Amino acid sequence: MGQDLAYAEGPRHGLDVYAPEDASGRPVIVFIYGGSWSSGNKNDYAFAGAAFASRGFVTLIPDYRLVPDVRFPSFVEDCAAAVRWAADHAEDYGGDPSRIVLVGHSAGAYNAMMLALDAHFLRDAGVDAANVRGAVGLAGPYDFLPFDVDATRNAFGRAPEPDMTQPVHFARRDAPPLLLLWGEADTTVGVRNIRGLETAIYEAGGRVETKTYPDVDHVDIMLALSRPLRGRAPTLADIAEFVERVTV
Repeated sequence: MGQDLAYAEGPRHGLDVYAPEDASGRPVIVFIYGGSWSSGNKNDYAFAGAAFASRGFVTLIPDYRLVPDVRFPSFVEDCAAAVRWAADHAEDYGGDPSRIVLVGHSAGAYNAMMLALDAHFLRDAGVDAANVRGAVGLAGPYDFLPFDVDATRNAFGRAPEPDMTQPVHFARRDAPPLLLLWGEADTTVGVRNIRGLETAIYEAGGRVETKTYPDVDHVDIMLALSRPLRGRAPTLADIAEFVERVTV
């Protein structure tokens, strides 16, 4: 495990690494937490790093800059820089830098999908897109125009081309495989988001899978990664199966 490792200069550019014992050549997960693009700290997600490491994955959890200090696209660019660090350093922790999967929850799922779909973010960060084998979104917003709540107005309201902030806009055939998870009791991010991106990827000829969990809300879907709460939803098992499959 490595803590507070700098992936770029400046504040909120640190990450933690969670690795299985004696790992060698294992798939790498970059986990991006949520918080409306305005809150969150990697230290609060140690349970997620431990969960993925327990399944054999070398896992990186980065911090990234938040609203109001920055707005779109800065927080996505920060996550791209963290993926570049993973590509450069995951091998030091037993990971295979050619087998990276992006996983995010809520606003973090948005960041992950923008990295997977809008190719310029990873390219500009110097990441070979072929090394990103898939992306998983937990309860993510992917199709949310107009900006009608404070969180989206504050993060995206100054964007000169609102369409260019939407993951659905970048659906493409050659995107990495996607797994979209959503809880049917989620009142924070509506089903429109998962269905909209699913349809857009299908129509583009890409690869996408969706799973919905009954009686699971916006937070439960992520807390179910923790050992005491895994009975709430099969989040960890579904992600682990996907990661193993797309990184073969």
